[in-house]
Amino acid sequence: MQQYTTPSDLNIDDKATTVDAILRYRAERPTMPLFKKRSNGVWVTVTAKHFADEVDAVAKGLIAAGVQAGDRVGLLSSTRYEWTVLDYAIWRAGAVTVAIYETSAPDQVGYIVENSGATLLFVENDTHHAHHREVLDAAPALRETLVIEGGPGEGAINELTKRGADLGDDQLDARHADQLATDAATLIYTSGTTGRPKGVVLTHANFLAECAATRDAVGAGLEEGKSTLLFLPLAHVFARVVAVGCVENGVILGHTNDIPNLINDLAVFQPNYVLSVPRVFEKVFNSAKQKAYDGGKGSIFDKATETAIAYSTALENGGPGLGLKLKHMLFDALVYKKLRAALGGNCEGAISGGAPLGARLGHFFRGVGIPVYEGYGLSETTAAVTANYEGCQKVGSVGRPVPGVSAAIAEDGEVLLKGPVVFNGYWHNPEASADAIRDGWFHTGDIGRLDDGFLFITGRKKEIIVTAGGKNVSPAPLEDAIRAHPMISQCMVVGDNKPFIGALITIDPEAVPGWLERHDLPATTPIADLVDNAALRSEISDAVDEANGKVSKAEAIKKFTVLATDFTIESGELTPTLKLKRNVVNDAYKQAIADLYT
Repeated sequence: MQQYTTPSDLNIDDKATTVDAILRYRAERPTMPLFKKRSNGVWVTVTAKHFADEVDAVAKGLIAAGVQAGDRVGLLSSTRYEWTVLDYAIWRAGAVTVAIYETSAPDQVGYIVENSGATLLFVENDTHHAHHREVLDAAPALRETLVIEGGPGEGAINELTKRGADLGDDQLDARHADQLATDAATLIYTSGTTGRPKGVVLTHANFLAECAATRDAVGAGLEEGKSTLLFLPLAHVFARVVAVGCVENGVILGHTNDIPNLINDLAVFQPNYVLSVPRVFEKVFNSAKQKAYDGGKGSIFDKATETAIAYSTALENGGPGLGLKLKHMLFDALVYKKLRAALGGNCEGAISGGAPLGARLGHFFRGVGIPVYEGYGLSETTAAVTANYEGCQKVGSVGRPVPGVSAAIAEDGEVLLKGPVVFNGYWHNPEASADAIRDGWFHTGDIGRLDDGFLFITGRKKEIIVTAGGKNVSPAPLEDAIRAHPMISQCMVVGDNKPFIGALITIDPEAVPGWLERHDLPATTPIADLVDNAALRSEISDAVDEANGKVSKAEAIKKFTVLATDFTIESGELTPTLKLKRNVVNDAYKQAIADLYT
């Protein structure tokens, strides 16, 4: 069995917890900047003392509300400063945070609350409360639901602060003294792309090991005083570890859930690092390309793209020559500096996780001066188990194992992992736990290969398509390549037990206005009318042909259909981190798929 291990001398104390850092900061460095919080449209600094005091006040309120050590407390909200305050307050009270996506359906929320045995739940607003009221009323262990948003002096944080006002610090200190590093810190439920979601149990030790390992691996991105703006859903392990890692390492953290205005927020916040999922980087690239085409500068952008990719590729093959350097300097002045400015102007790099980024985007962003360091991990591994970083990067790979982690490739190509960041099992699900962890190795379900310690993810076991002719096809590389076209939002490759490979393709609504203008079509033209538009189908066909050029003839897409509607989180076809729920799409578009083969 092929295997690679990155050694580590990390030793986590038996009594260490995630709240130790904020208590230490308050005692030793109370004025240390820890967060930036948006208040009346302005970003204001939150010091370590202010944050720790706020956490203590809410934690006392939780105790007054009857929350016992080890109780599960649900948290259903979009990404915001209060999410992190409540998370740390739950830990300060010795309880366990149950993270729930604010986009979850009532059935999902009801299942998670009941399965976890949550005794108290936070929801973001009255709309969420009303939407889930029926399933929450039926949850047997749930005693109370509190709403985060409220008017002046209202809301969950103010309410709990009032309730706990008469409690002394001794009760908090007693809870803290009884905690162990091996105690559960959170339950994160898998996205449930098939069947019921499983509750991943992560301990304080898992979080601390992950923060230490990524700090040692990433280095510059987690230096004290640097900053990042968090916009990923905090119910996802990647965003959660970003939040905890920033606190552990003194990185100034901002929160936003205003995705439509994200570029404006980045320009004002001016983060040193951007942490995101690949789809966001794809959108940045596609939006820039679309804007260039709309302004009549499409050919310049295409040449700049080719140059950026060539420049980055050359960095791994002896370095760029003089001619390439000169072209790169020209396009830096014309194109690249504008992209860097769009991310605030101070961005030194970016970290991508949650799904494969692909070599094309990796080389492009590194070529424009914003290296995207791709990592790999799962909820079960407390996020990153492998990472690329400055001085140790191979574009297209997901990096080498972080310190303390071993990666191996099984005989069937499955990626196996072990180390202190790997979980010990699922919540009240011994069968699933035993199936996932065998002989000390966590079986990821992903297919990959190791090259000089660098891990390359090539597919997912459950997603591998086997055609009627017996050809195994991994859909992700084809889908990634096709989504590079600015008019394409999503692509799902199909063909299991079919005579050839096909694809479902959706149009990006944000790109439509510019495309209509360039083709002298009315701005009011609905997307449904574009599905059979000859010019658009020709563009999409070219994108499919380009993707087919990267695979064998047996793996190539023979037919595709353009859908009139996009896949969305709200429709249940995408996870909150924008990954395809293939079973949902297969069911929703079974007729469209069948028509490909008639």
